[in-house]
Formats: sequence, C-alpha cells, structure tokens
Amino acid sequence: MATFISLVNFTDQGIRTVKDSPDRFHAVKALGETLGLTVKAVYWTVGTYDLVLIVEGDEEAATSLLLKVGSLGNTRTQTLRGFSETEIRRIIGNMP
Repeated sequence: MATFISLVNFTDQGIRTVKDSPDRFHAVKALGETLGLTVKAVYWTVGTYDLVLIVEGDEEAATSLLLKVGSLGNTRTQTLRGFSETEIRRIIGNMP
C-alpha cells in the first residue's frame, strides 16, 4: 500500500469554521474508508501548515479523496508520496 502525507492549510472558509474541524476530519476518515483507504494519523499543527494527514491505500483512491475534500472549500493540500524503509531499500536495490 502506498503512503501519502498531506500538508493541509485552512482556507478562509475553513478557518471561520475551525471549531467544526474535528468533525470534518471524521467525515473525511469515513469517506476514505469507503474508498478503501486507511487514515493512519492526523495532527493539528501550529506553523506553516494547519494539519498533517497520513493516509495509506491506492493512489487513485487517495487522489479521489483529496479532490473531494478540496472541492468542499475548507482546505488546500500539498500531498507527498512517502516511502517506508523497506520500500526505499527495494527501490534503491533496483538502481542500475
């Protein structure tokens, strides 16, 4: 399974309703599960980003989830593909 790390910022709309953020997260988690994704962790943060979300699953399912969440207008995301030590060892081992 692929791991995706999303760095999330609230939009103006999202910060106005920040008190609803934990409930919105549970809705996102439930939607992710219907797509076959596993939400491994979420952290509300202080600094450049407002949340960090870690999800495992299929790339297309993760992209669908992120597009749906973005379409709601509360957040903007920057998503990174993460590799475990085992995965990166395999990738490096395939280098010519």
